Amino acid sequence: MTDLLAAEWLKLRTLRSTFVVLAVVAAILAAGLLLAWYMTGVWDGLTAEQRARSGMSPPAYLVSWVGSLALGVLGVLTITSEYASGMIRASVAAVPARGRLIAAKAAVAAAVALAAGLVALFAAHHLSEVIVGGRPIPGLVTQGSQVLPLLATGLSMAVFALLGLGLGVLTRSAAGSIAIVVALWHPLPIIVANLPEPWSEWLGSLMIAALPGQIAGTGNENSIFGDRLPPPIALVALLAYAAVPLALAAFTITRRDA
Repeated sequence: MTDLLAAEWLKLRTLRSTFVVLAVVAAILAAGLLLAWYMTGVWDGLTAEQRARSGMSPPAYLVSWVGSLALGVLGVLTITSEYASGMIRASVAAVPARGRLIAAKAAVAAAVALAAGLVALFAAHHLSEVIVGGRPIPGLVTQGSQVLPLLATGLSMAVFALLGLGLGVLTRSAAGSIAIVVALWHPLPIIVANLPEPWSEWLGSLMIAALPGQIAGTGNENSIFGDRLPPPIALVALLAYAAVPLALAAFTITRRDA
């Protein structure tokens, strides 16, 4: 299994798309920090009344939102690049146990996505605190430890990558898989938020982006998401977004031609 993991890591790091995706995550981090820097300058010039009406989402939120989509695309391209090039035939010839092949791809993709997500999230959080410098800007100033919320959010970003990988195996199409990832990332939560109660609250609690706050116990106040799940159930729901597509992918790839 070690050799298989090494081979999958070699494939992933030699894909140009891997570095493009990671560059997008880095660019979003830089953009979030620039916005925080700009907001501090604006804040210093506001009156007390204007400050009471001002605020900004933390840069870590921007990183998690756009970064989740980027890492979902990374998961898709991890497998669809092989289908497009025909390399998948060599891969399944070298690893007849196709379930092990999917497991190795998932392990490598998850490790890269989790590392990239956590580095970007913690950098966004701590560097924005340095930039704000103690100014009481709503949204940019957080109360209490943010370690668990950031860890949960990083996990959700890795789940997007595994979801993309599973969809890539099932559809064998980069365009189709990315379209589904995009739908789960933004349009579906918007649609759910506009359903009548209690459906919007319950289904909103099951959206991927709603789960980190419920896992960390911080909730989803002032968002379109619901907040009905206890932390253990929210964690199970988040992991299911990765486990179900990957299980279906492992089942499917063993029963059809490469």
